[in-house]
Amino acid sequence: MKRFIGFVKKEFYHIFRDKRSMFILFGMPVAQIMLFGFAITNEINNVKIAVLDQSKDTETQQIINKISASSYFSIEQGIQSENQIESIFKKGKVKAVLVFEKDFIKHLETKKAAKVQVITDATDPNMANTISNYINSILQNHATEKNANINPAYQIQTQTQLYYNPEMKSVFTFVPGVMTVILMLVSAMMTSISITREKELGTMEILLVSPLKPIQVIIGKVFPYIFLSIINATVIVLLGFFVFGMPIEGSLFLLAFESVLFIICALSLGILISTVSNSQQTAMMISLFGLMLPVILLSGFIFPISSMPFPLQIISNIIPAKWFIIIIKAIMLKGSSLALIWKETVILVAMTLFFIVVSIKKYKIRLE
Repeated sequence: MKRFIGFVKKEFYHIFRDKRSMFILFGMPVAQIMLFGFAITNEINNVKIAVLDQSKDTETQQIINKISASSYFSIEQGIQSENQIESIFKKGKVKAVLVFEKDFIKHLETKKAAKVQVITDATDPNMANTISNYINSILQNHATEKNANINPAYQIQTQTQLYYNPEMKSVFTFVPGVMTVILMLVSAMMTSISITREKELGTMEILLVSPLKPIQVIIGKVFPYIFLSIINATVIVLLGFFVFGMPIEGSLFLLAFESVLFIICALSLGILISTVSNSQQTAMMISLFGLMLPVILLSGFIFPISSMPFPLQIISNIIPAKWFIIIIKAIMLKGSSLALIWKETVILVAMTLFFIVVSIKKYKIRLE
């Protein structure tokens, strides 16, 4: 029995001395519950909306102030005509536009009814539906307060219009999201085990004594996977277009360019993981658990980033998938040009260069 107890104590000591085991046992559950608890939400918070007030009277101003005072919405800007609505949506910041009809207060006083149009960006149909419901709730609450001492009662009628996805097909959200997740995980995973495989098989010595420079080795590792990932991307786009009816409103050339850029970024990240990993198992674990959850939860694929706590919004900016989802939705659903997505493109280019430079620095020219 003493031998058994001694053996158990030895196992405990072995676990406590292994920092990676301790992190997996205690760090991962805490990180996951915090991430899931804050990131997974169907509520909206601080969503940016624009207002087209064609009446400009005291009643519309009260409604605007009431919406602005809520934690759900932030009035991004006022617009002067309906011609500005689509250009604002294409910029990607504003998710809804509130349009008040002319003579709003006059119609309330004479006809006892006035109309408000709620125009939403339906590239994310769930969010668009939630925004419409929240705005409608605020408008009806305002009408109820006004009707306390009025008979007959006022009625504020809301009309909803959906841009880019009028049928609210969820596949328009999932095709770009799934394409992003697959390209990120598969590309990073394939390359993350490339150098570690050389280490485990003992063929790293051949590379180290060869005349190839580190940059040449890294590019040589990435190059074949670029074509394989391009095939994956092409298959996903074709399936989305022909099977699910996913529109491609923008330039095919721009879509191909941005897809290749994201693939190179993901492959570069995979190479970086492989240079800091000593085994294929470690590289695989980092690729799966270090990338899968952030890509799914913090990229805006399923849950709106604007509704997350501010620290998670900051962290989401370092997730390449976030910027690619914005780009691919803008091209496929909105028909945006490079002039409207240049910022996201520059960010992906910068991330790619960063991963490549760090990979070169981390590449060890001597065996340990």
